Amino acid sequence: MTQALPGRLAVLNTKGGTGKTTLAIQLAAGLRRRAPSALGDLDPQGSATQWGTQAGLAVLTADDAWRQAVGIRHLVWDCPPSVDHPAAQRALREADAVLVPVLPSPLDLWASWALVEAIHAEQARRPSLRAWLVINQLEPGSALSGAMREALGEFGLPALRAVVRRRAIYRSAALQGATVYQLGARAAAAVADIEAVIEEIQA
Repeated sequence: MTQALPGRLAVLNTKGGTGKTTLAIQLAAGLRRRAPSALGDLDPQGSATQWGTQAGLAVLTADDAWRQAVGIRHLVWDCPPSVDHPAAQRALREADAVLVPVLPSPLDLWASWALVEAIHAEQARRPSLRAWLVINQLEPGSALSGAMREALGEFGLPALRAVVRRRAIYRSAALQGATVYQLGARAAAAVADIEAVIEEIQA
């Protein structure tokens, strides 16, 4: 049975360097192709606000980021890199779904254990909350190692089959203040990665 795409999607990891903001920006751009969408910047660093605004996305900051404005079907929250941050905790309480980007290394995955426990606790309180792990920055042409697959299976959260590969085009997009959807044929592989993630969370 196909499920509706989340109205409020939190992109959250407690570890820096996992590509959380990049993923949130691209997801907001991909969802905007389907219905009116916005990016909610909950990270005090404000990187998503600067990049998203330059890319022409609807960006909500501060208190506005919590409200799904009239006409907005999908709201993607770029969350602070801390499960203890009040904004991250509120996002867990209010999101329809959570996407946890993790690097393709068991050690990096284990660093997310506290967040996974927090998600499980929220799901016990609110069973409607959906959540997934998504491998981010996988080297092009490489496959997940056996150790990584085993580690993924121990967390009790489903891991998406779709992965987001490490591609230079994401850096180019950031430098240009654009999303990969705006960069034409040279970004087609990156767009396909993001589209696969979106399609799978609707499956």
